[in-house]
Amino acid sequence: MKLIKLDAIDSTNDFLKALSASQELENFTVVTAENQTKGRGQMGAVWNSEKSKNLIMSVFVKGLLVGVEEIYQLNIATALALLQVLKGLGIKNLSIKWPNDIMSANYKLAGILIENSLKSDGTISSIIGIGLNVNQTNFENLPKASSMAVVSNSFFDKEELVVTIVDRLQENLKLIGTNAQVLWDEYTDLLFKKEIPMPFAINNGKPFMGIIKGVTKKGKLVVLLEDDSLAEYGLKEIQLLY
Repeated sequence: MKLIKLDAIDSTNDFLKALSASQELENFTVVTAENQTKGRGQMGAVWNSEKSKNLIMSVFVKGLLVGVEEIYQLNIATALALLQVLKGLGIKNLSIKWPNDIMSANYKLAGILIENSLKSDGTISSIIGIGLNVNQTNFENLPKASSMAVVSNSFFDKEELVVTIVDRLQENLKLIGTNAQVLWDEYTDLLFKKEIPMPFAINNGKPFMGIIKGVTKKGKLVVLLEDDSLAEYGLKEIQLLY
C-alpha cells in the first residue's frame, strides 16, 4: 500500500483520478486528506467533514474486476470492509443503507463513492472514495449523522484506521474472483431496514410503503410493494424515508 497524505484538497477522488491519468499507479495507492473542500457523495450530494476529525480517503484499485457485471461487487466488498472494521472496534448496531452507507442504528457514520473507468482493452480501474466520521462530535444541522466517537464514547487513531480498512478491503476483494456469494450473502443480511415495512419516495410520485427484500446483481434495490408485487429501483429512482 502506497500512502499519500495531503493537508487539504478539493476532492481525494479527483486528485487520485488525475494522478492515475498522468502516471502508472501501484495497486491500492491511497490518498488521505485532513480537509476536503469539495467532497462528494452519491447522486452529487455534498460530504461535509470537520477538519482533521474524520477519515477522508480514496483508494486506487485495478485488475481485480474481469467484467462490468462485477462492478457492484466492488461496492459490496468496500461496504463490508468498513462495517467489519467498525464492528471489530466495538461499534454497535451496524448496517448498510443501500447502496453503501454505513449506519449505526439510524445514524450515518460513513459514505462511499466509487468511480470506475473502463479502458479500451476491457480492463477496469476504480477509485474508491470513503468518508468516515471518526472523532467529530458536533453534527449541528445534520440530524441523521453521527461518528465513531459519539456512538462509542471513545476516540480513534485515524492512521491506524486507514491501514486496517485497506487490509480488510484487500481480503474482501480476493473473494470477488473466488467466492463472491459470501460477500452477497453477508451484504444482504446487513441491509438497513430489511424486512421492515417503511416509507419510500420515488421521483415524481407519492410516498408509498414497501419492504426491502434484497438487491439485484446489478445493484438495484428489490422492494415488496403493498400489492405483493416486487419492484426494482436504481439509485436515482427511489429514496428511503426514515
